[in-house]
Amino acid sequence: MKYLVIVVFWLFTTKVHALEDAKQQWHQFLNSYSKQVERKLKEKSIPGAALSIVHGELGTLAKGYGNTKVRKGLPVDENTRFRLASVSKTFAGSLSAKLASQHYLRLDDYVSDYLPYIKDTDYHSLKVYHLLSHSSGLVPNAYDNLIESRMPYEQIIERLIKVKRICKPGQCYGYQNAMFSLISDVILHATGMPYERWLLEFIFKPLKMNDGGVGIDNMLKDSNYALPHVLGRKRWHTAKLKPHYYKVAPAAGINASAQDMVQWLKAQLGLFPHVLSLEALTIQSRPYTYTKRELRRRIWRNHVNDAFYGLGWRMYDYDGEYIMYHSGWVQGYRTDIVAIPALNVGFSLLLNAESGAINQLTTDFISQVIKKYKMAPKQ
Repeated sequence: MKYLVIVVFWLFTTKVHALEDAKQQWHQFLNSYSKQVERKLKEKSIPGAALSIVHGELGTLAKGYGNTKVRKGLPVDENTRFRLASVSKTFAGSLSAKLASQHYLRLDDYVSDYLPYIKDTDYHSLKVYHLLSHSSGLVPNAYDNLIESRMPYEQIIERLIKVKRICKPGQCYGYQNAMFSLISDVILHATGMPYERWLLEFIFKPLKMNDGGVGIDNMLKDSNYALPHVLGRKRWHTAKLKPHYYKVAPAAGINASAQDMVQWLKAQLGLFPHVLSLEALTIQSRPYTYTKRELRRRIWRNHVNDAFYGLGWRMYDYDGEYIMYHSGWVQGYRTDIVAIPALNVGFSLLLNAESGAINQLTTDFISQVIKKYKMAPKQ
């Protein structure tokens, strides 16, 4: 009996020491990568950034860099809000998968079952999952120019459904913002509750994402938000915060801080099953649409072997590892998000500048973390 107690104690202490060693190595990695980000931001004179990194067992990082604007800006901290741009689509995809898993709607239903005005158009066979996987049959980025105008969303949709499709729904990939955002109307008609309220009550509040939210009013609720910047004559200039893409909330209407993104990444890794169940996470990550053109992206093409689009998320075979990814770009902002479920790792980087530096920083992180942790035994 005494021998058994000694063995159990030895196994326990060995596991504790191994976990402590793993945590120490993880935090060394975080520190090293954070310095890499800081160097790149300084090299490119990028005004501000928010970094979020999560490991489900070893710890998290939420950190701000630089300032909210180039002149007389506030320091960016872990609670500074950034526009997520198209990273907002991950919220629409996850919420829709959640609602499908709870039987509020069916992804295989025709959109016209919820929105009858679709029935007598070219899109009568359009299904709910086609909206979220960019397989509606529309030419890519249809009427993005109208989103950037003063035209109301309802009038854009009236014109959109009159556009002749280039293929049947489900047969080809064409990235969308206006058509994607029809999911908010579907959710309203399916549940009787607005899309924005679903996000607030069933995503933001339970995840304690206290800084961000939906729309320009949320962005401007206090002074701790990052202003947009564009490059002109080799200098970054603070631009006016434009409301245009907020009108397509599911596609590009969400704001969040580094601390918010830590919570969102944890949810994507399955750490908050009361918010996003395993069933919902499985539904959103099915490969609905093949996205061959993603294999040709500069920098990424050296790593990506296969690419698909799920519900509001891209799925890549990245150097043999399955990852979930999305990027965002609206005037003055660039954003990236990555989840690597098998490694229990998540990553987000938000910039208040239109800088391509984010591409290298993101791929460097993915490559480094895969190399470091892919073969490491789980704790």
